[in-house]
Amino acid sequence: MRCAVFAATAHGLQLAAELQQKLDGSADIFVKKGREAAIPVRCYDTLSKAVREAFYQYDALIFFMAVGIVVRLIAPCLKSKLTDPAVVVLDEQGKYAISLLSGHVGGANELTRQIAAIFAAEPVITTATDVNGKLAPDAMAAKLGLSPYPKASIQVMNSGLLEGKKIDWLIDDQLPRALFFLRALTTEGVEPRLFNVSNCASHAGLSVLITAQTLPEQPNFLYLQPRRLVAGIGCRRGTPVGLIREALTLACKKIGQDLSAVSLLASTVVKQDEPGLLQLAEEMDVPIRFFGNAELQAQVDAYALPESSFVKKQIGVGNVCGAAALCCVPHGRFALEKTKFTKVTVALVWEK
Repeated sequence: MRCAVFAATAHGLQLAAELQQKLDGSADIFVKKGREAAIPVRCYDTLSKAVREAFYQYDALIFFMAVGIVVRLIAPCLKSKLTDPAVVVLDEQGKYAISLLSGHVGGANELTRQIAAIFAAEPVITTATDVNGKLAPDAMAAKLGLSPYPKASIQVMNSGLLEGKKIDWLIDDQLPRALFFLRALTTEGVEPRLFNVSNCASHAGLSVLITAQTLPEQPNFLYLQPRRLVAGIGCRRGTPVGLIREALTLACKKIGQDLSAVSLLASTVVKQDEPGLLQLAEEMDVPIRFFGNAELQAQVDAYALPESSFVKKQIGVGNVCGAAALCCVPHGRFALEKTKFTKVTVALVWEK
């Protein structure tokens, strides 16, 4: 998860620096231009403009400042609970960590817990299902790389949980990864079962159905559709397919997925004749797309991606795997940022 961290005071900046060192994933620190900092930071002239840009560039925004200020800053940017980034707010002493926005789908609740543990702070999470110890379907969807629809049914399911109603967890028996989701849900303490979607119309009771099919909306159904997972890959010339496959397998494992979750591979045009990459795409039976420097650089600029001076010197653009993955989806959320393996780099991006 790529995080933008905003600090308004000197002590807030100290905490932001500590967070940057300990947080899973990368964190870029933003401070007002002119403030002295002993660490690399991104400087802004106007806070509202910096927040507006970061809202679309990062997976999560973290603020060391008053909640009221943050509410006013993000209000003009809000679009949907299904696409807005996670927003977490801490006081400048780091006593409280507050999940403010996108607690479930965006992952703010889990991020809040992680940050609170770093500072021994009090996590403040107000979503009713979490407060009552209920497993919310939209939170599970985020964990498993699923997209919930229709949005209105999220509230129907969560309200039903709070009222003590039973929720049936169903998995389309024609879904290629049905067994993966069956195992994953069972591990989370859910008792799912395989289901023939032709029975939806006659199925009574509140139900959550994992399916890749687009089905008619029903008031008692929340559908969870697998999101596309794109693997951006960079590798040294001549890297054998076995090493690339091993790297991608390990990358998927880091996010609790297996190789079958990947629906598309992406890289730079410099690698369009790389035998190992082409062979892996053929073995996995997934498409592979290659992008030119202008396309990659556009994603680097749009998402403020970090660049490697060495890679830029070699091919003309300083980020391959992350930028290539983002080229494939209209909007993307990093499941795994650029990670180095033997002769291979991998980035995994979920389509929002």
